[in-house]
Amino acid sequence: MLTRRNFLATTTGAAAAVPFSRVAAPQQKKPNIVFILCDDLGYGDLGCYGSSIATPNLDRLAGEGIRFTNFDSADPVCSPSRAALLTGRYPTRVGVPRVFFPQDQEGLNLDEVTLANVAKEQGYKTTCIGKWHLGRPERYLPTSRGFDHYFGIPYSNDMNPRPLIEDTKVVEETANLETLTQRYTEHAVQFIRESAGSPFFLYLPHTFPHIPLGVSDRFRGKSSQGLYGDVIEELDWSVGEVLRELKRAGVERDTLVMFSSDNGPWYQGSPGKLRGRKTTTYEGGVREPFIARWPGKIPAGKPPTP
Repeated sequence: MLTRRNFLATTTGAAAAVPFSRVAAPQQKKPNIVFILCDDLGYGDLGCYGSSIATPNLDRLAGEGIRFTNFDSADPVCSPSRAALLTGRYPTRVGVPRVFFPQDQEGLNLDEVTLANVAKEQGYKTTCIGKWHLGRPERYLPTSRGFDHYFGIPYSNDMNPRPLIEDTKVVEETANLETLTQRYTEHAVQFIRESAGSPFFLYLPHTFPHIPLGVSDRFRGKSSQGLYGDVIEELDWSVGEVLRELKRAGVERDTLVMFSSDNGPWYQGSPGKLRGRKTTTYEGGVREPFIARWPGKIPAGKPPTP
């Protein structure tokens, strides 16, 4: 019988089908876990899902692991889908039936157990880098929900004020969107570098491609799909930097890497051939790209999983 605890005792639930209780056994090495989550990325926005936008790093990740073609989020908007991802429960059951705003004093129910809480119990170093959107008051921030550290924007980038927070302290007001992906990536690489030698859980929920869009000078005008394409290509670069650091640190084969999105595309982006977009419960609003790689555990080049 699948229970809340059973779900939380797995790396990502049924997607990876690798129970924490099994991999955490004394005779086996605990795997590192990297979960990269985009914001409002469409099912048809990656090269390996049919897009003309260049995403070589994600395409390689899919080729070295498994690319799912029928992976759904629990909700077509931000806060509820993230609550479900981190708890394994329906959003309404954990106090997140809607999107949170800066003025809200509520958040993910304080008695809920998150994936980070479970990882901490298993001796993992944990960090959240990016968009949180599960409560702005300090008691709801990642550092109170199982994460050792946090760096990012606490809600969507179209909400004001737009603070950039490190742990619980505002370090930039208003956050510069043009350098955000780069800074998230730098923090993620540094975390991997400092954590090699002990198991770690890196949760990297990017701010983009949620609008308003922002991209660094290095990627501005690079794609053939305008600013949106530029943003996607920079996100792909970020994935490549994380993968490169895992290899450099010698932990590539000890790390389960997953990539997905919280919900479908909003005004821009492509749902592929699916009907609907963000805020709708048609497939375009909830079916997401999902890629998982774990060398030696997930067969490379496995056909798409329905």
